[in-house]
Amino acid sequence: MKLNYAAGRTYNDLNQYPVFPWVLADYTSKTLDFSNPKTFRDLSKPVGALDSDRLHLLRERYASLAETQDDAGMPAFMYGSHYSNIGAVTFYLLRLEPYFTYAIEMQGGYLDVADRLFGSVASAWDNVQRSSSDVKELVPEFFYLPDAFLNRTMRLPLGVCQTGERLGDVVLPPWCGGSAHEFVRLHRAALESDYVSARLHHWIDLIFGFQQRGQAAVDADNVFYHLTYEGAIDVREIANTFEREAVVR
Repeated sequence: MKLNYAAGRTYNDLNQYPVFPWVLADYTSKTLDFSNPKTFRDLSKPVGALDSDRLHLLRERYASLAETQDDAGMPAFMYGSHYSNIGAVTFYLLRLEPYFTYAIEMQGGYLDVADRLFGSVASAWDNVQRSSSDVKELVPEFFYLPDAFLNRTMRLPLGVCQTGERLGDVVLPPWCGGSAHEFVRLHRAALESDYVSARLHHWIDLIFGFQQRGQAAVDADNVFYHLTYEGAIDVREIANTFEREAVVR
């Protein structure tokens, strides 16, 4: 959290919200084995590079964009979305206010369809590994706030999935026995484990350090759409009001 604050991230700005890493890769076992490296996510790679098949396609896109960069005038990128933004924050914290209201405002006054909302930790993990447009990391609440996974108190109308099941509490991994409190306890224990402590600096290099930009970012498969970088464009030079607002958003 101190590193997030030092980087200018704050709870007061949903587009600069504190960002935490996915640390686990096992959301299907009945118990967690912190002595098994396969239990953990590879912290030396950005989320977008965790799946080799997807990474191959993204590298091809980057190479293609790099070839035409001079003609288009837009810097090449691998990921068109970002690891942290207002969409990611409201996705994870949908069951809390004011995030529920923000999510509705983002959708023009309507909540997104239930099948695209946060319904399962395992499904969210699978999606960030395989989707070409989903590379989001986590929010701090995954490590201290059980209520973020429960809808039984607020009873918010989250809709009905195509299966006919009404969306309620988040479906949690088997290893926490259905308890949001146990999920948070074990998730935080994973973050503070010896395995993660010895490797967390790799992830910090990607998010806060030298692998954010330049050739180091390219080598680390860590290149995002240019407007996600501070100072990428001077919005005051955009004359068209609608275009300027779109860029800002």
